[in-house]
Amino acid sequence: MIKVESLTKHRSGTPVLDGVTLAGEAGGVTALVGPSGSGKSTLLRCLNGLECFERGVVSIAGHRLTPGPHSGGVLEALRRDVGMVFQQFNLVPHLSVLDNVTLAPRTVLKNTVAEARSRAIELLDRVGLGSFAAARPATLSGGQQQRVAIARALAMQPQVMLFDEPTSALDPTMTAEVLEVIVDLAKAGQTMVVVTHDHGFAKRAATWVVELAAGKVARQGTAAEML
Repeated sequence: MIKVESLTKHRSGTPVLDGVTLAGEAGGVTALVGPSGSGKSTLLRCLNGLECFERGVVSIAGHRLTPGPHSGGVLEALRRDVGMVFQQFNLVPHLSVLDNVTLAPRTVLKNTVAEARSRAIELLDRVGLGSFAAARPATLSGGQQQRVAIARALAMQPQVMLFDEPTSALDPTMTAEVLEVIVDLAKAGQTMVVVTHDHGFAKRAATWVVELAAGKVARQGTAAEML
């Protein structure tokens, strides 16, 4: 499902990623660990076309990214199949929780209002927020907003989900709420790549762990071997 070959990216002449090679199986959860500044988030952004790179190839969910700028058509097709959840929630503040989740399926997938609404309610129930469908994002806690962001990404029915330190802005209680949702997704067989500093979570959810250091893969293996 995911294959990265010799991925190299420079920023201001300095290598941020230096020959990174890894693979992720369908239904597996790959955890990217390592110190801050090791290239984890940059690697994740390359997987979704948010960053260009100078050398290497990314193959993900049947899509192929090559060095240099990516065309709009390539990115649109890619992002139909690869969802991403960021550190910040980026919910549309003037829309209800339900409307935040239904917006992309209605405008991009051209789902009917009824189809999008039915799927959104199902997903909100799945992340424990079914009773908050009419609420505005500002009335929710950080953990609740991040769970809405996860439901929003899942509404596009992606083959792969990418998480960029999804709990970094949350306190321990809220962190636990969000991590439980991600663990449940893992148990359901959702293919995921998660950037995390939480080794306890990685032990629970990850099938493969990749440790980055200074833009290179320092080592990789199963969670039992690595952590």
